[in-house]
Amino acid sequence: MRYAIEGDNLPVAICTLQDGERMLTEKGAMSWMTPNIEMSTSMEGGLGKAFGRAFSGESMFMNYYTCRGGEGMIAFASSFPGRLIPLNINPSYSIIVQKSAFLAAEIGVQLNTHFTRKIGAGFFGGEGFIMQRLSGSGMAFAEIDGTLGDDFPATNVQITRPIVIPEPEKVLTAPFIHRL
Repeated sequence: MRYAIEGDNLPVAICTLQDGERMLTEKGAMSWMTPNIEMSTSMEGGLGKAFGRAFSGESMFMNYYTCRGGEGMIAFASSFPGRLIPLNINPSYSIIVQKSAFLAAEIGVQLNTHFTRKIGAGFFGGEGFIMQRLSGSGMAFAEIDGTLGDDFPATNVQITRPIVIPEPEKVLTAPFIHRL
């Protein structure tokens, strides 16, 4: 999968897929696609994971897009002004995002419900107790409101507002990006 992120304050991730490559997303993220992209919907992970997603405020169903018959393109658009962040998820780099941040990912990325363990962070951190963990292997896209420097994501960056919290889990409340 190749991708390009275009646009300023309402960006779009345009992904070029080869025959057989697949992507997943939650409802409403797909903006446009070429005719050789096939869409299907499923309760990924069975009923238990589907209820976990519903509990975190997301859809019980996941949309799958599969490229058939040569190269195809699909675009995933941000639902609010801000930026799209490409995240190279791998076994040594999982990431926790606010429940509305996940936009789309390659099939190797797993999306799971994550609960904030610290009661103060859940009540006063502004993001609540329920978030999403992206793990596995593959490219994922998260949407944030606002902007970041061009060198994100790095493993030594904490985002205090609003969406992406790299490992180890930190919840801060000031609207700044901090370097460790």
